[in-house]
Amino acid sequence: MSLFSAQIAAVSVLIVCYVFLITEKLNRAVTVLLGASALIVLKVLTQKSAISGIDFNTILLLIGMMVIVGIAEKSGMFQALAILSAKVVKASPRGILLMFGVLTAVLSALLDNVTTVLLIVPITLDLTRALKLNPMPYLLLEIFTSNIGGTATLIGDPPNILIGSALHLSFMDFVLELTPIVIINLALILIVFDILVGQKLKADEASRADILKISAKEMITKTSLFYQSLFVLTLLLIGFVTSEYLRVENGTIALFGAALMLFLYTYGEAHMPRDQKVEDAFSLVDWTTIFFFCGLFVIVFSLETTGLLEMLGAKLAALTKNSVQHATFAVLWLSAVLSTLIDNIPFVATMIPTLKSMEVTLGGREAMMPVWWALSLGSCLGGNGSLIAASANVIVAGFASRTGQPIRFAKFLLYGLPVMLVSMLLSSLYLYLKYFL
Repeated sequence: MSLFSAQIAAVSVLIVCYVFLITEKLNRAVTVLLGASALIVLKVLTQKSAISGIDFNTILLLIGMMVIVGIAEKSGMFQALAILSAKVVKASPRGILLMFGVLTAVLSALLDNVTTVLLIVPITLDLTRALKLNPMPYLLLEIFTSNIGGTATLIGDPPNILIGSALHLSFMDFVLELTPIVIINLALILIVFDILVGQKLKADEASRADILKISAKEMITKTSLFYQSLFVLTLLLIGFVTSEYLRVENGTIALFGAALMLFLYTYGEAHMPRDQKVEDAFSLVDWTTIFFFCGLFVIVFSLETTGLLEMLGAKLAALTKNSVQHATFAVLWLSAVLSTLIDNIPFVATMIPTLKSMEVTLGGREAMMPVWWALSLGSCLGGNGSLIAASANVIVAGFASRTGQPIRFAKFLLYGLPVMLVSMLLSSLYLYLKYFL
């Protein structure tokens, strides 16, 4: 196949996949796996080259974190943390709103935003039901704070995992560069929600007393597993923080953590129960997401090998006049707008090799780091722009629908777009003051 024919085939597959991803006519993993297979059948890629295009560091990081968090959840530790948080504010509706907003942001940074909302939202619905409150303000704030908190770290949001793996950035690189603007965004949204909603929330004393009677300790269903999970999560965090000094990839650290968790979880069991527990633990992995990433990496790799992303990078460099400052703000706002309209994962996966191709023109990796941080901020915070912009949003909307109070797409835009726009304005100011003043 000629280079031009390969380019046409690669672009055609990408466009068809994007159409199916946006319209959701097919499962997203099925969509990209069909696209990846088509590229091999059409001889754009060989099977060997397609496999070489998969970023296994990202895949291992995702699998490891899914296993660890899935097993840890069985101990009841996250439910206990939520109840303890509610009791700290004496079951005050306003206090729970703000406390759960902070809790969601912190857990999203340390785990990931999708896992966090899966853990926090059911407890939120139980508490608001007990307090006879409308859950909508709580759910909206948790959507926003999950996306904001997830921006702060390497593992908090899939776009950061992709960027970190591609550039070999450490956990602390993200913390040091992005946590300041994340804290500013979080503080602002908490203040706004408190003024507009929190101060108006009321609950009767009897309902609050019922919640205060719940013991956080009783939420811990398996004490030994709780301590094992705490031990592994602590080691994992230490590993991520020190990874650049250990010279070990984040994927390896996560996989080691998962293996250690499985060892502790099954140690001392007889053969059959042990193997069954391992099987159950592996079933906690979201294999749809894993295969989605694999197929997506292959499709993006086809654009890279055919030279299309290098051409796109040259065009983008020319449009921004080979200026790092212009490129930074162009990527920030482009990422935010497009992440509002489409899933931010395929967008970031496509942008990474495109931006890499611009590095020589714009002065190298170090000079271009503001552009990379702009990609992270725009794609992660852009997730607050619409109901379909981030996986966490869709999950919360599903929970809300099951309660009979669905979050409508248009209604979410009324809240989400202003939040996203303010976040982008703050991020623009932050990047300017940090890098270009």
